[in-house]
Amino acid sequence: MTIRVFLLGVFFCTNAFAQSFPSRAITIVVPIPPGGAPDIAARVIAQKLSENVGQAVVVENRVGANGNIANELVARSAPDGYTLGLLADSQITINPHLYKMPIDTLKDLAPVTPVAVNQFVLTVNPSLPVKTFQEFIAYAKQANPPLAYASGGNGSQHHLTMEMLKQRAGIHMLHVPYKGGAPAAAATVAGETAAVWSGSSNAPQIKSGRLRPLAVSGAHRSAQYPDLPTIAEFYPGFENSIWLGLFGPAGIPDATLSKLRAELKRVLESPDVKKKLNAAGGLDPYVASPDEFEALIKRDYAKFAKLVKDIGLKVD
Repeated sequence: MTIRVFLLGVFFCTNAFAQSFPSRAITIVVPIPPGGAPDIAARVIAQKLSENVGQAVVVENRVGANGNIANELVARSAPDGYTLGLLADSQITINPHLYKMPIDTLKDLAPVTPVAVNQFVLTVNPSLPVKTFQEFIAYAKQANPPLAYASGGNGSQHHLTMEMLKQRAGIHMLHVPYKGGAPAAAATVAGETAAVWSGSSNAPQIKSGRLRPLAVSGAHRSAQYPDLPTIAEFYPGFENSIWLGLFGPAGIPDATLSKLRAELKRVLESPDVKKKLNAAGGLDPYVASPDEFEALIKRDYAKFAKLVKDIGLKVD
């Protein structure tokens, strides 16, 4: 009888805690500097989530080790729902195959919800004498010394997508890693590198002509850039879309996790959030069930494990 009363007390205390969650500020950790797609998405979500729950939601940029610093910070935080990470797919499904990881991304991080999905745009510095994707490939094949391309870091999606293209097209290029997609795009705008896979945050540079777009990396043409071909139109089967998701440390109580997911679903289904994400460069809100999100993570984890092995990719 005493044990039963104790268990009932635990249940009611846990339930009461979940109902009062959040009772203080929530922190969203972002693995890149301000300006990149995860940072933009985090700030859009933070603002709306704060309005909905009546608590401050703070975005904290923790840059370094291609997202592994942010990964570890989130994984080692208290499992109470107050520290989350807005992480890109590369940090969860690519890094483990390239780095000696401080954590196990499949075991030490709890998937909360996917946030947004997008595709890359292959862009070049306008001084490069190419106007189309075909011209770029032909020029890259003949370039001596090889063209340099920027990425958001070793093992980032920018890096892996260009390595995929190099393999399919039979070209050689020099990889120059930066600490995030925004600095990588800035380097290409400045002429330090010839090309970069641009994400949603680089839409202003593309629209202003500071970066010349040539093709997109997704399975279908982009609604934002309908005149650009997909890489798959030249190399069938080539496809690499990108997603962003919110993760917490493993061990968050189910009731708290359910409350978080419900509030974030409400945020992502908000018309003004969709509008702001779209305006940020074509990010689309990505609403999925917990089971669907976990299936996506496992699928991409296996896909990139094979890809890294097939390409023989190693961090520089």
